[in-house]
Amino acid sequence: MFARMRADIAVIKDRDPACTSTFSALTNYPGFWAVWWHRITHRLHGAGRVWLARAISQSVRRRTGIEIHPGATIGPDFFIDHGMGVVIGETTVIGRCVTIYQGVTLGGTGKERGKRHPTIEDNVVIGVGATILGNIVIGHGSKVGAGAVVVTAVPATCTVVGIPGRVVVREGQRVETVDLHHEELPDPVVEMFHTLQHRIDRLEHRLSRHEDSAQEDGTETVPHLAGDAEPKG
Repeated sequence: MFARMRADIAVIKDRDPACTSTFSALTNYPGFWAVWWHRITHRLHGAGRVWLARAISQSVRRRTGIEIHPGATIGPDFFIDHGMGVVIGETTVIGRCVTIYQGVTLGGTGKERGKRHPTIEDNVVIGVGATILGNIVIGHGSKVGAGAVVVTAVPATCTVVGIPGRVVVREGQRVETVDLHHEELPDPVVEMFHTLQHRIDRLEHRLSRHEDSAQEDGTETVPHLAGDAEPKG
């Protein structure tokens, strides 16, 4: 038990530079205690003491702001940073070295039975406020951006952003270490606006050149731009 506790404290120190001591990890990290209580409630749930397990988990939720269903399966080196508003559903499966931030929901859809919550593979990072719904797999080494809503499976070593979640980066190689830079994600919407702005700038430049040419010639012609409809008449 103490070896596992030391390992959990080492994970906190490794992934959060704000953690300055073992005492701080023990007293200031609700995710630490939420995970430890989950280990107890998970055993109770597996032994058929479902009501007791749920009652304890709800008490832990009120104290930590983190709700982990006793039926969820969580692997080693799991880290919840801050944690307020985290919800992890009953049939969720979480692998090794997974990191999630506050407001993350690993939920189900509708009234499905059986496996209805996500499977999060090893070395995944899930950003602030992200929602992952249904019996889908988030592949190892992937990153889910803040605020993303993911409802389809994500291949390994991908980056997902947006609503609904879209894969915007696919590295093609396994991530051997935990990458915590979940804030460094491309934004496809911003990139689209940049493309449109670039096109507008080009059209304005062409229009300006035609106007200058018309003034030199003493004419008042209106340039025909690509995509304009031909005049009828």
